[in-house]
Amino acid sequence: MAFTLGFHIILASLGVALPAMMLIANYIGLRRDDAAALELAQRWSKAVAVTFAVGAVTGTVLSFEFGLLWPAFTGRFGEVFGVLFAIEGIFFFLEAIFIAIYIFGWKRLSPWTHFWTGVPVAITGLGGAFSVVAVNSWMNQPQGYSPTSGKVTSVEPLKVIFNPAVPYEVPHMILAAYLMTGFLVAGIYAVGLLRGRRDRIHRLGLLIPLTVASIATPIQFAVGDSAARAIAKHQPIKFAAMECVEQTHSDVTEYIYGRCTSSGVKGGIGIPGFDSFLVGWSTGTQVTGLDSVPADDRPPANTMLHWAFDTMVGICTALIGLGFWLGLGWWRKRDFPQTKWFLRATALSGVAAVVALECGWIVTEVGRQPWIVYKVMRTSDAVTHASGVWVTFGVILALYLLLGAALIVTLLAMSKRWRSGDEEDVDVPYGPEPGPPPDVATEGPA
Repeated sequence: MAFTLGFHIILASLGVALPAMMLIANYIGLRRDDAAALELAQRWSKAVAVTFAVGAVTGTVLSFEFGLLWPAFTGRFGEVFGVLFAIEGIFFFLEAIFIAIYIFGWKRLSPWTHFWTGVPVAITGLGGAFSVVAVNSWMNQPQGYSPTSGKVTSVEPLKVIFNPAVPYEVPHMILAAYLMTGFLVAGIYAVGLLRGRRDRIHRLGLLIPLTVASIATPIQFAVGDSAARAIAKHQPIKFAAMECVEQTHSDVTEYIYGRCTSSGVKGGIGIPGFDSFLVGWSTGTQVTGLDSVPADDRPPANTMLHWAFDTMVGICTALIGLGFWLGLGWWRKRDFPQTKWFLRATALSGVAAVVALECGWIVTEVGRQPWIVYKVMRTSDAVTHASGVWVTFGVILALYLLLGAALIVTLLAMSKRWRSGDEEDVDVPYGPEPGPPPDVATEGPA
């Protein structure tokens, strides 16, 4: 389950955010009669279709895993969170329908009608993300059902859907999707620019997603800060494990990395009182420690959890710096910085954003342990005890490696065709006539 979720979350994030960037390119192309922007939107629409198709397969596998790996969990709480998965299924099918309409509409619809058929793709992606993340939020702060033990006989859907963790978990995940997708796509085009492909498509291909991601990153930092404070209040043991707080006390030192032990953090960089300040805006704020609960109620792999949290925050901070670099260059020259160091940093930002996304998911899931439903059902009570799990894991591993390889090969083949111009429908029918040669059309969008 950990492996499949870690794989699927990348595709799911692309499915949430890439359609929005496709629409931005489409809008620029229509408003400015920009053939390059329209061609970029058409290319990205095909990438959306490919990633959606692979994501549909990996998501289907996950749905089977719920029943196969967590029989006690789904058996007891299926009717509680099932409504959210039903809603997600509706959004999924609507997204598939409008992706098809948008792709086939390039040659069949009027310009603005075609553009508006793409808007539901972005909206349904957000709806699907809300539905799935709301399930995870409910697992962190369960409510809306009764009785609290034994068989569930009464469910209040609105309380389940809008549980207390939704206000910070859902925005955090959606912003993470935009952040990861923006830096990842910009990183791909940064590599092309480093290799000398200075045409307008590459410039727009970097500038559009990088701008979106640069705007999302500081917002994500603020949302993440609020989320950490909410976790410290509602899931104090999770927060204690994230920050390696062994004993309940005030004036708690914030440690950057370091090894978590029963006697405190070994190594790392300590900032006295800063952890307490982050929780309650005062170094005198008391932070609940791991010693407040029995050892069996504490998350495992404490050092890994702490490092995942620090890595996520550190990468987000560095990406804010990259966004500031972009903003400074645009303010001075109305263009992104042209230096190799900027392009190298942008190229690395895509990989870094994926790492941050995975680290955030580790924090969310490992931090809740040993509970699958916080303080209601333990993971050990929910998981299957059937034999043969390693066999099915081997099959899933092979399937996902095949899917990952097929996705990469397909996208690389598409990219090669685009670069060589060996594509029959590369010109958008309602787009403007091609402009100057690529090395001349270098002006970025306002």
